[in-house]
Amino acid sequence: MTTTPVIQPGQIEPPAGEIPFIYQPDSVFRDRAMRLRQLAAGHVMKDFLLFMAQLTEAQHAALTVFPRVPLPSAAELTLCREHGMPPLSVQSWPRDPVWQEALRQIIAHVMQTATVETRKILLHLQQMDSAALETFATDILTGQFDGMDLGAAPFVAAALQVYWTYMASTLGAQAFAANDISNLCPVCASPPVSSIVRIGGRENGLRYLCCSVCNTQWHMVRVKCSNCESTKGISYYAIEGTSGAVKAETCDECGTYLKIMHMDKDPQVDPVADDLATLALDLMMDENGKNRSGPNLFLISPSELAV
Repeated sequence: MTTTPVIQPGQIEPPAGEIPFIYQPDSVFRDRAMRLRQLAAGHVMKDFLLFMAQLTEAQHAALTVFPRVPLPSAAELTLCREHGMPPLSVQSWPRDPVWQEALRQIIAHVMQTATVETRKILLHLQQMDSAALETFATDILTGQFDGMDLGAAPFVAAALQVYWTYMASTLGAQAFAANDISNLCPVCASPPVSSIVRIGGRENGLRYLCCSVCNTQWHMVRVKCSNCESTKGISYYAIEGTSGAVKAETCDECGTYLKIMHMDKDPQVDPVADDLATLALDLMMDENGKNRSGPNLFLISPSELAV
């Protein structure tokens, strides 16, 4: 385990007016699948990462044929921007059941090469009626993980990610503004899966929180807890012998951590893929008594978001 000295807040941030607040990555699922396959080579969790790559490829395929769905009107978007409200909040936006079609497509894609155990999970999902799937979706989006079928959850979450990513990317970055609650996504009010320090262009050197649902990235200054927003007691931990591209940012004030990715150390880092490939860092944080502050919906547990 290695720790990293921290700089003081504000030392690396440009004037606020120059900061692009929202960043929406292109081809997010396709690029994530490629990263997962890259990370799988020689990894102790190779089979798991390759399976996640296949699931992410299924997301990409579903996104490319996703149908048009109702979106907020221009007046609604203006009102949300004026009042700091996420227009596509996972808790209040009227969810279109078309996301279930994306789920069916994802199931069909994964079923082609699924193991016997995975086929059982997928067949069970195929047998669930629409109302049961909507309840399942609500539980995932609101973090009600206790008693959840954790084997089936990643597939439902994958379809929901496709739906919300489609809506967010269709509206475009200009449709959204800062949220009243800065550590929740300004698009859909979901918590971040991780954060990333970007390179290139106006985002160079800036830290963005990465939404666990719609894949939007939004700016938050560095050396600041992404959970409680404290600037005190912030530390960084990395696994010995690694490049340091993925670290755990911990906060002594609230006792939580969230991983932070550094593109200057590895330009290919991905907020979800590299999180899945660094579970040893999660184990280290657990041993240090730190609770994770945001979920990876491909690997949730009943204890997630316990803080």
